[in-house]
Amino acid sequence: MSVLSLNANNFDEEVMHSDKPVLIDFWASWCGPCKMMSPVIDEIAEEMGDSIKVCKINIDEEQNLAVKYNVMSIPTFIVLKDGKEVDRSVGVQSKDEIKGMLK
Repeated sequence: MSVLSLNANNFDEEVMHSDKPVLIDFWASWCGPCKMMSPVIDEIAEEMGDSIKVCKINIDEEQNLAVKYNVMSIPTFIVLKDGKEVDRSVGVQSKDEIKGMLK
């Protein structure tokens, strides 16, 4: 399963109408910790396959979505189920910590 880039145009369809949990990585190209986490997020997408949806939102390109979800620092990881936020973590996390958010 590949990681999906989200924007204002596809957000509702991909996240709010998803029938599986959605992990969103809020990031920016200039953010060192975000770059460290990118391969971890890719591994989670690969390992968990079709049981979840893994998405990334570039906060520089999608500021409205960052504001909507109250993202104050990055990376921020948010898990949504049925369109509702069920978990959130900020900063560098281990792969196991992020996978634990999806249970």
